[in-house]
Amino acid sequence: EVGLGINEGAREYGAYVIGGDTNEASDLIIDCALFGLCDGSRIVRRSGATPGDIVAVTGFFGKPPSGLKILLEGLTLTEHIRKPLVESVLMPKARLREGLALAGLGVLTASIDSSDGLAWSLYELSEASKVGFLINKIPIAPEVELFAEEYNLDPFSLCLYGGEEYELVVTIKPDMWCEAKKALDSIGTSLIEIGKVIEERMIVAEIEGVRIHIEKKGWEHFKGP
Repeated sequence: EVGLGINEGAREYGAYVIGGDTNEASDLIIDCALFGLCDGSRIVRRSGATPGDIVAVTGFFGKPPSGLKILLEGLTLTEHIRKPLVESVLMPKARLREGLALAGLGVLTASIDSSDGLAWSLYELSEASKVGFLINKIPIAPEVELFAEEYNLDPFSLCLYGGEEYELVVTIKPDMWCEAKKALDSIGTSLIEIGKVIEERMIVAEIEGVRIHIEKKGWEHFKGP
C-alpha cells in the first residue's frame, strides 16, 4: 500500500520509481533519493537576489502546522476549515509546474522552496544572496486565521515558522513582475507579492507602519536535540 502510494505520487509529477531496497527495523523508516536532468541555463539558484527585486510566493502559508496540530491533538473544527488544513498534511502538493514555468521564462533572480518554513527560507536566500528582505504582507491562509482565532494561537507563528508548505519563495526583477504573474495565472496559481529585497542584511516585516523582526526559526538540518 505504501509503495502504491509512492508510485501514485511520483506519477502525478511525471516521475518514476525505478528501484528500492527493504530491510528490517524496529521503526518505519522511508527515505527517497530523486534525480533529474535540466538545461543548465534554466537552473535558478539562491544567490541571485539584488536590492529592489520583488519577493513573492506561490501560495498562502500555515496550513500544514495547523493541520498537524489538529491531527495530533484531536481538535475539532467546522469541516470547511478543517478539511484544507488536514489535507495539506496528508496530501502535500509540490509547486513543480510553477517552478518550471517561471524558470523557463527567465524571470527569477533567486528561488527556494519553503519546506523548512517561510522565515527559514528567507534567511537561506538572504545568506546566499547577501541581501535582506522587507516584508509588507504576511501570506497567512484564511483557514489558518480562523483556526488560530478558534484556539487562541498566533497565526503569524503558524505562517512563518511551521514549514512543510512546499511553496516557492522567489525574487523577481520589477520589470518582469507582470510577465511572471501572467504565467502563473495561466496555470491557475496566484503569485503573491510579499515584499522587496533590500541592501541591509536584515529580515523584517512592516505591518501597518510597525516593523517586526522576523526570527531565524524553522527546520534546521543536522541539529541535535
